[in-house]
Amino acid sequence: MATKERRSQLAILRDIFGNPFRPVTLPPSWLTPTAVGLAEAIYADRVSDRLPILADALQDAGCEDADILAHCRGEGPHVRGCWVVDGVLGKS
Repeated sequence: MATKERRSQLAILRDIFGNPFRPVTLPPSWLTPTAVGLAEAIYADRVSDRLPILADALQDAGCEDADILAHCRGEGPHVRGCWVVDGVLGKS
């Protein structure tokens, strides 16, 4: 398998599973109606360009987790099944 292809696949796996050595639990206080509504729209409409807005909503709710905020504000790739979106929606 080509190195470029392998890197692409690893990036997608990181988007879905995050860092298995540093699992993150989202406390209920971060799951505001705004954050959950954004996550639902991102999931249903497959619009990952709204992830930075989700990061802002989580931060407004008290999230200071660098991994979550960096993931949402990062370039991606972002796919359906993103660990942050699934975490907000209670899917993981």
